[in-house]
Amino acid sequence: MNPAGDALHGAGDAARSAPSPEPKTSNVFLIGPMGAGKSTIGRCLAELLHKEFLDSDHEIEARTGASVSLIFEIEGEAGFRRREASVLDELTQRRNLVLATGGGAVLAADNRARLRARGLVVYLHAPLDMLVKRMRHDRHRPLLQTADPRRTLGEILKAREPLYRETADVVVETSSRAPMSVAREIVKQLQDLMPDDTSHDDA
Repeated sequence: MNPAGDALHGAGDAARSAPSPEPKTSNVFLIGPMGAGKSTIGRCLAELLHKEFLDSDHEIEARTGASVSLIFEIEGEAGFRRREASVLDELTQRRNLVLATGGGAVLAADNRARLRARGLVVYLHAPLDMLVKRMRHDRHRPLLQTADPRRTLGEILKAREPLYRETADVVVETSSRAPMSVAREIVKQLQDLMPDDTSHDDA
């Protein structure tokens, strides 16, 4: 019996009818490695910009009824990436959105092109030591279930770093900073790129 049940079937069906996108300044897309803080910082950023927040991995889990780890186990990374591409295609066509993407979303050229075309892309950068520290107790990252997670993460970062920088409009260092502090810096950097769409509360 399939552990994920019928919920894993047809996750991409919802992507067939999506609304027409607004100009790219309507959306902000966060990219970066696992552990960079995309979800936490994204929620803060959405609050400052008065936008909806979504996390693409959470959307995949909600639609399939299965965790990312289980999808990897059943379908492999290739199967997960197909689902990820379908969900990203739909979500990036929405309006007034802050979207946190999965760490590997930039691996597909189509994903990178859609992110660049449909929103302003922010790369949340963090050094390897910080990422390892943040995820040392995390058992829900399928790509890190290896004998040497630090080495694995380093290899992943080496491969993806050029893609993150190629895709991004803005690069922001997260390190050990508070999420709201990072979000406020993002707003400041985006003001030059989207000056008419960055109204936010200073309180």
